[in-house]
Amino acid sequence: MTSPAGNSIRDRARPATADELANIPWLHTLSTVERKRAESAIAVAEAEPGDLVCRIGRAPTFWFGVVEGLLKMSNDNADGTSLTYSGLPPGGWFGEGTALKREPYRYNIQALRRSLVAGLPVDDFHWLLDHSIGFNRFVMNQLNERLGQFIAAREADRLNDPDARVARNLAALFNPVLFPGVGQLLRITQQELAYLIGLSRQRVNQALRTLEGQGALRVEYGGIRVLDLPALRIGKVANGRGSQQP
Repeated sequence: MTSPAGNSIRDRARPATADELANIPWLHTLSTVERKRAESAIAVAEAEPGDLVCRIGRAPTFWFGVVEGLLKMSNDNADGTSLTYSGLPPGGWFGEGTALKREPYRYNIQALRRSLVAGLPVDDFHWLLDHSIGFNRFVMNQLNERLGQFIAAREADRLNDPDARVARNLAALFNPVLFPGVGQLLRITQQELAYLIGLSRQRVNQALRTLEGQGALRVEYGGIRVLDLPALRIGKVANGRGSQQP
């Protein structure tokens, strides 16, 4: 874990508090013995905007999760541009495929704002895989949801309708399996959303107003509240009206 200033995020690491551990979604799948080992191994650290939590080519030493804040998963193209794969809001744990194979990262994970990141050492990650059926099921569900997310993201990137792209990318950030800490209100700025989607802030604002007018979401101070998640997932609201389903 590195920062633009050169100091390691790991230097800021500390044990997780009880409140922070309570917000880690997979801990409840463990037995008492398994949970005690995991909780003693988990560390948390603050990442400043621009800090790299994971870097392309580096071997994984932790399995990471977002306690607070917002990260992005991206890669650099040959022409110098960046391709964003996914945003990572609170409650999201990521990199299980890389941790499973112990292979170097093929993507960067960067903080878009000041964020609190948790890490479970890779050796403890594999120990839980060897000993916990509940943990295995959690990881299997993660991989399955992640596959669906990336397929949907590829479809969204090919859409010529910016409103539909914004809708589908927002729906991905409200995924209750991958990001259970989000709930119905996502703390995100329009500029951050623009970075994740690859559109201008002005075009994102226009799309949000359109979707808000259709009843799919509500733009609130400091965030976006979803009102019709199924509509966001398909990229439109039938008959111009939301179903008002959270």
